[in-house]
Amino acid sequence: MNPESKLVRSSDSQSVEKSSNPISLAHIGGPKKSANRLYGGYNKQQFFSNQINNVDALDIITDFCSNISSKKNIEDVLFYLHHIVINKLNYNFSAVGFINSSGAIDVKLVDRISNVFSTKVFAHEASSPVAQCINEKKEVTVGTTAFLNINYLQNSPALLLPIVEQGRCIGIFIVGMNVANPHNNRILNILVNYASTYMSNLKLLAKVKIGDDRDPLTNLMTHRVYQETLRHELKQAQENETPLSIAVLDIQNIWTINRDYGFSRGDEVIKTVAKTVEKAVAGKGFAARYGGDEIAIILPNHNHQQAMYVVEYINHALSCCMVDDVGAIKASFGIASFPSCSRTQEKLLIQTEQALMMAKHKSSQDGKSNIVSANDFDFWSETALDSFAAVITKKHAQFGINFEEELVDKLHKETITSNSHLIETITSLAGAIDAKDTYTKGHSMSVSRYAEALARALELPQEEVERIKLGALVHDVGKIGIPESVLTKPDRLSDDEWEIMKQHPVIGAEKVIEPIESLKHLIPMVKHHHEHWDGSGYPCGLRGEEIPLDARIVSVADAFHALISDRPYRKGLSLEKSLEILKCGAGIQWDKTLVRKFIVIAPSLYNTF
Repeated sequence: MNPESKLVRSSDSQSVEKSSNPISLAHIGGPKKSANRLYGGYNKQQFFSNQINNVDALDIITDFCSNISSKKNIEDVLFYLHHIVINKLNYNFSAVGFINSSGAIDVKLVDRISNVFSTKVFAHEASSPVAQCINEKKEVTVGTTAFLNINYLQNSPALLLPIVEQGRCIGIFIVGMNVANPHNNRILNILVNYASTYMSNLKLLAKVKIGDDRDPLTNLMTHRVYQETLRHELKQAQENETPLSIAVLDIQNIWTINRDYGFSRGDEVIKTVAKTVEKAVAGKGFAARYGGDEIAIILPNHNHQQAMYVVEYINHALSCCMVDDVGAIKASFGIASFPSCSRTQEKLLIQTEQALMMAKHKSSQDGKSNIVSANDFDFWSETALDSFAAVITKKHAQFGINFEEELVDKLHKETITSNSHLIETITSLAGAIDAKDTYTKGHSMSVSRYAEALARALELPQEEVERIKLGALVHDVGKIGIPESVLTKPDRLSDDEWEIMKQHPVIGAEKVIEPIESLKHLIPMVKHHHEHWDGSGYPCGLRGEEIPLDARIVSVADAFHALISDRPYRKGLSLEKSLEILKCGAGIQWDKTLVRKFIVIAPSLYNTF
């Protein structure tokens, strides 16, 4: 017999006392052995029977609480509890198991030298000490471990402790004992109770985290996590100068599906879309639930063409998904790419949603799935501009992005290629300004038509007529900088509000029109259309013929349309009443000659109002 075997088999207390505590693998004969050889090699109960079992309870409890406070998952808590059980409290093994839905408990047992055993016990077997521990939610001591049905496990007394969570027993913790030790058992009871509470808190935190990070219906990332992920990926793209694309899809007719077939069917459609998208972008990017029926995608290292390919694949995959009562799933898609569309997260999202709204507009017309990329559409088209305004004003106020500032920025960056292009751009800009005030929608277009008619009645050269027509179209462009609270106030403006309103001619001329070389010739009309013949107007107090002729023409046209239009505080005036007011103001507010000419043509203009 070799010396190691003698040491392991010895019951001489002096041999044991010379070994250090806790006991390491070196104390039991070197390298780890299989369970078969281990339990055939020594009498473990005899070997540990003389260990000192009474320990300092405060030290152990303090050490345990201090150490598991840093544990982030249940496995780590149980591992450290096993460490205390074996190395501090000198039990033979620790075992843990949690009750599943069928009442069975899969028990995992780890002994002193880290051999691992698995077994199954049942929570409701009347004769089992496990059932007694769980049902009564109290510790149970037994004289044998036979109930565990584990081969090679040395038979010994065992202590069973319930794992209780919010008053409900969810599992069991078992330790093997050499001899009964009430002192250590009380310590262990405290540790298991503390561990149970800590594990319960970890699960609650995990649920909160999952709730925050994952949408409960689709299991995709939430909107918040999507924004955080996009911020990180965009930063990486900026640093590495690599492309990145994002897309948002909107499921068509989800409201109708919910109404006609119930919300469960609508949820089924949303989950089907989510699974399809997640599968399509696996290994390529990230998917998130962006809104009620919107799914968003991040595609790192994908340029516009590559992102379009992925989205086209998703669209095809969805068309192959058949849902009872609904049929094939249809969706609208918007795409934007870094750096071709924008280099900032907020504007990239805006352009994606703008593209999505345009795709939805097309889908509403043709009933098909549509894909629109921000790389491809004309920003100044009516649909694109309306979509842009809607996204900015309704969804992105939290980003501090100002619709008007964005619009002016786009205008200043626009490269005018022809006169028709200029007219289209100015018309779109005027429409966007009028949209700020629902009571004067179409105002700029009407004033342009009236001013053109008056210029023709004065027999001005065609070139001059076209210039006045264009200038009248943007005469109120400065209202882009006036707060809507002032612009749409239904009551009379206060003195302070009126001072704000009076700034719009200067804002329009200097901040919007002046930086654009091709529009500088329109500045007099924009800046001076509120000057009065008697010098009482603004912003410069010009009088008589000091006021440019084109500005005087626009002033009359502007006043006439304001008089015949419905306002928040009154209905539109009749033609007769409107012309009477123009006559009374001739020579005071307006040029007499222009008023006389306008009165002649006004009936034909009023009939087309």
